[in-house]
Amino acid sequence: MKILTVIGARPQFVKAAALSRAFSEYDNIEEVIVHTGQHFDKNMSGIFFEEMEIPKPKYNLEINNLDHGAMTGRMLEGIERILIEESPDVLLVYGDTNSTIAGALAAKKLHIKVAHVEAGLRSFNMKMPEEVNRILTDRISDFLLCPTTTAINNLQLEGFDNIDCKIEKTGDVMQDAANFYALKSEEKSSIVGEIGLGKYILTTLHRAENTDDESRLTRIVEALNEIHSNICPIVLPLHPRTKTKLEALDIKLKVKLINPVGYFDMIELIKNSELVMTDSGGLQKEAFFFAKNCVTMRDQTEWVELIEANVNVLVGANKQLIIEQVEVMLNTDSDFSLNLYGNGQASENIVKFLLDNF
Repeated sequence: MKILTVIGARPQFVKAAALSRAFSEYDNIEEVIVHTGQHFDKNMSGIFFEEMEIPKPKYNLEINNLDHGAMTGRMLEGIERILIEESPDVLLVYGDTNSTIAGALAAKKLHIKVAHVEAGLRSFNMKMPEEVNRILTDRISDFLLCPTTTAINNLQLEGFDNIDCKIEKTGDVMQDAANFYALKSEEKSSIVGEIGLGKYILTTLHRAENTDDESRLTRIVEALNEIHSNICPIVLPLHPRTKTKLEALDIKLKVKLINPVGYFDMIELIKNSELVMTDSGGLQKEAFFFAKNCVTMRDQTEWVELIEANVNVLVGANKQLIIEQVEVMLNTDSDFSLNLYGNGQASENIVKFLLDNF
């Protein structure tokens, strides 16, 4: 079986690392990796391939720094050309980025089977470009590889039982990656010592719903600045897009800013933090993997089981609520023994499922 994998953003590199390792154990599977170039900064792309021993992409489309339409259109064109040349049995995509929908659409129009890892997730907010991408990708995928029971329920409520596709609960490949790389991160990373803070809150801020809305961004930054000054220091790896927006609006972040980091550094930052604050999807789960409470600066989350387990709380862009919930979660002892995302065997489950269906 020949699989063409399309990746383009940090969370996809993490997921691909786990699944590519599983593919390599099988002589009857050939994987060809296409990097769209969506994350082009060295610290957000190249370093992941080096650190995580992901096979180097055979193709790099180097498409980035464009508006959604232009980016997705150019990716569609480039991936289509590669699909015609490689003629794979399956195109594999991850998550909810422009790279995801471009890959799925290109393959579907060429009658190539599409497998979607992390299928069935929903935020129920159609203003999020990620929500549009994941819904459309699910609808045209042949194999819907779901990380949780909630994801399967979402698909069934949307009528997917009446659509010609196969739905499988596989577990979450990010759990596989976290388990594997946590054993290596301490020796690979020195970032916690370099930062030199005894206690800190790890924070990320990059979602378009926050960075592209001046009012939301201002309220969040005001909350972060107050927390940093009065409650606990904040360490924030600054996403290039967020940096650009802050500079354009002359909004001042008065926290400990660092450059984007690689995966081992991120693991160590999570492991040694007091709390995680984020608007990322993946980091909400990674906080759980490493037994840290999370405050999510979004109005919805795809990972509702974390909310139900009381290890994560949604605060949107409400300044006062952000500050209040940070204080609450810093003083909450949570149960992280719950098995929410499988047993670390998601990658193997996906490989076996794909082989069984060819």
